[in-house]
Amino acid sequence: MSKFNPYDHLKISLNSDGSLTRHTTTTISAASAAGHAALSKDVTLNADKKTWMRIHLPAKLPSNDNTVVRLPIILYFHGGGWIHTSIADSTLHENSNRIAAEVPSILIAVQFRLAPENRLPAQYEDAADAVNWVRKQAADGDQWIRDYGDFSRCYLYGVSCGANIALNAAVASSHLKIAGTILSQPLFGGMRRTKSELEMARDEYFPLPVQDLLWELALPVGADRDHRFSNPFSDGVMREKVKKIGRCLVIGFGGDPLIDRQQDLVKMLAQEGVPVEVHLEEGGFHEIDMVDSRRATTILNFIKEFV
Repeated sequence: MSKFNPYDHLKISLNSDGSLTRHTTTTISAASAAGHAALSKDVTLNADKKTWMRIHLPAKLPSNDNTVVRLPIILYFHGGGWIHTSIADSTLHENSNRIAAEVPSILIAVQFRLAPENRLPAQYEDAADAVNWVRKQAADGDQWIRDYGDFSRCYLYGVSCGANIALNAAVASSHLKIAGTILSQPLFGGMRRTKSELEMARDEYFPLPVQDLLWELALPVGADRDHRFSNPFSDGVMREKVKKIGRCLVIGFGGDPLIDRQQDLVKMLAQEGVPVEVHLEEGGFHEIDMVDSRRATTILNFIKEFV
């Protein structure tokens, strides 16, 4: 794999100041007040950090005896390997609309800061800001959340690096009761290679050099992949804290090089007494649900059942 260039694979180049030039183009969707299965609007999270969120509300609100049923609130943290992706990306936007409409729920997608311009723990801090923002809406906040949200059913949902963020947000949350944490294809690492990483080192979508580069760009300067942000499994403090997170859903695919680490996560959660529901599907690849509608539906059904 000596000729393989992970920068080319990720379509990025590293600048002299440590920032990235991202050579990718995506279709962006604006928030919409009509014409979709869900309504959406953008709100500022932290102006100084340039973080923001997009709130998705079902266009057709469920009711019971002519009374609008309050909806679970789902905070969503996207994938993209720490370095890519906007919640305004059309694919993510439509997926968020679908989750909001079909669960049904109020889904709040969080645009956290990207690495390497902002390295970990910046993303954890942004997640904590988002959790705290939701807590503050109960009294006199956003109308959608205040009028239609059920604050006793707040969930954290993350995909890939977003699942790493969601787990850390669940561990850190103390002022907002989290009803459950959903970890889809969670991204973790370590210096010791797992069997699945070695067997799928040349994976077409997520080869080993790409994983290593993403951690190099995301972790604090000088840290290796055994840092607790990447490898929480051997961190005694993290294991102690994880006991309090409550119900957890872990979703993975056998064709993902990270599958062994995801299974290690399930073992850790179970050992620490966390009620964990597991769905490890055969085949697939990392973040397959972004391009395979059937797999996306499968994940959506798991989320509906869990919520």
